[in-house]
Amino acid sequence: MMRECLGAAAQMNSGDNLRDNLRRAAGLIRRAAERGVQWLVLPEMFARMTARLSEQLSNAEEFASGPIQDFLARQSAQHGLWLVGGTIPIRAERPDRAYASCLLYNPQGQCVSRYDKIHLFDVRIRASQENYRESDVFCSGQKLVCVDTAIARCALAVCYDLRFPEMFRRLSDSGMHIVSIPSAFTYATGKAHWEALLRARAIENQVYLIAANQAGSHAGKRRTYGHSMIVSPWGEVLSRLDDQPGLACARLDFQAQAALRDEFPCLKHRVFNGGE
Repeated sequence: MMRECLGAAAQMNSGDNLRDNLRRAAGLIRRAAERGVQWLVLPEMFARMTARLSEQLSNAEEFASGPIQDFLARQSAQHGLWLVGGTIPIRAERPDRAYASCLLYNPQGQCVSRYDKIHLFDVRIRASQENYRESDVFCSGQKLVCVDTAIARCALAVCYDLRFPEMFRRLSDSGMHIVSIPSAFTYATGKAHWEALLRARAIENQVYLIAANQAGSHAGKRRTYGHSMIVSPWGEVLSRLDDQPGLACARLDFQAQAALRDEFPCLKHRVFNGGE
């Protein structure tokens, strides 16, 4: 584990054109590498935001094979950084379903971990007249993911997972230091809850959160909130963006994190733990 590292969240306004989105992502990855970023998170559906969720299936790839995964492997190796590849559709057992998969690549371009989004966004937002049924397209993942890396121990979560604190409590039991959260939070829900949820999850679990969001208007009149940010274990917003594409960068100090956990050992003070 390192003493500290420079982390970043890449904010994008992904459209319906796969090639254009990969080109934009490559530009952000290059800029991050030039700034010395060691851990970079791309947003949910970074490679393609479609007008209809069902169109995601047309870009679904077999695990470990496909142009989007090849892109992520190539970029992480070329720039020598840890890359959290947002989410991409990975084919499921059912031909009419995929997994919304978040893949982690090491600086050698190897995929070292995969998290399939567990909580699917099936909601109706009356204020903005938006309806989402991710379960019509995606299968729910079944496994939590927390992985040891040369940087620190990192957990993976995606967007709607933020609303389920019990998931993060279970991940906390695995000793996580960082949570990477690729997202495509809607404008309406993001304006109301995005920062509050991120800061709460960081404070409760004394972790660094790197939250990379989509921003702006997309195909199908979908609008996302942006405001990608990095939050400290004390709940401080170390870096944030507005509603434009870009990079939110901050130094993650793991020694300071360890000191906080020692001085303020709330994780050890839990009474209601593991259902007891």
